[in-house]
Amino acid sequence: MTVRFGLLGAGRIGKVHAKAVTSNSKAKLVAVADAMAQAANDLAAQYGSEVRSIEAIEAAGDIDAVIICTPTDTHADLIERFARAGKAIFCEKPVDLDVERVKNCLKVVDQTDATLMVGFNRRFDPHFQAVKAAIAAGQIGEVEMVTIVSRDPGAPPAEYVQRSGGIFRDMTIHDLDMARFLLGEEIESVSAQASVLVDKAIGEAGDYDSASLMLFTASGKHATISNSRRATYGYDQRIEVHGSKGAVAAENQRPVSIEIANADGYTRPPLHDFFMTRYTEAYAREISAFIDYVQAKAPASPSGADGLVALALADAALKSVKEGRAVKVSEITG
Repeated sequence: MTVRFGLLGAGRIGKVHAKAVTSNSKAKLVAVADAMAQAANDLAAQYGSEVRSIEAIEAAGDIDAVIICTPTDTHADLIERFARAGKAIFCEKPVDLDVERVKNCLKVVDQTDATLMVGFNRRFDPHFQAVKAAIAAGQIGEVEMVTIVSRDPGAPPAEYVQRSGGIFRDMTIHDLDMARFLLGEEIESVSAQASVLVDKAIGEAGDYDSASLMLFTASGKHATISNSRRATYGYDQRIEVHGSKGAVAAENQRPVSIEIANADGYTRPPLHDFFMTRYTEAYAREISAFIDYVQAKAPASPSGADGLVALALADAALKSVKEGRAVKVSEITG
């Protein structure tokens, strides 16, 4: 069975997913929708697809699944619409910026028995998956501590910050999901500190650009996350998991992995410059996994519930910063 896709949103991330779909022999990109007609026309022409309205894709008999890459404030409504239309749904994170709205959306997903996968692409990065496999194989014993470093090369414009939901819901949310993925236990409480060190315009927009978090499980395992909107040396993405018998780590990746030694010392090429190149393979594997879930009619992972938990953790981090205390996740989820 070839999974036939409709793509909602032809922007930057939509282009990434269009490439992943059209590169997969088990899938076909049938139609593209975007509020910007030129963006939809260009992307559809590139891959031999049609331009259709969201309403047409919703009613189409030749589309099995949709990929939602539209602005965040449209995600929950679109998920509900396409769940009721009987389509499988892949949605970029987050489902919404409000925990209660996400809960209500997931009720519709459950009632319609729809397939929903949320786009936490880092779970599909081959290096991070290898870390997870080492843990599962018992090579480092019981997980005790997780350390995640995630720093962007540069800060986004202030106007983006105003609609993104803030650093915790927009950036840290990926690391919060990865912490859950690696700890193997649910996080019970969050303690966070944040400040504006990179761009004062971000602070004026009501957000932060530098953050440190500590996450704790009921058994005492913990994870630390270091975020910054400025890394002058490239896109800094590292994880380390310490266990009772050892440790496993995934280091930064480079477009070319070489080292030059000469009279000037040892040098290596720079890091990837952003997520579009660093996580290319992760995006492809993510869409491939979604296709497999659709073909098998199996529950997808990461699920809508995973999206809800990650958002609740982000909200707990923000509450911790504002109130200067550790926040239990149950305070957010109710």
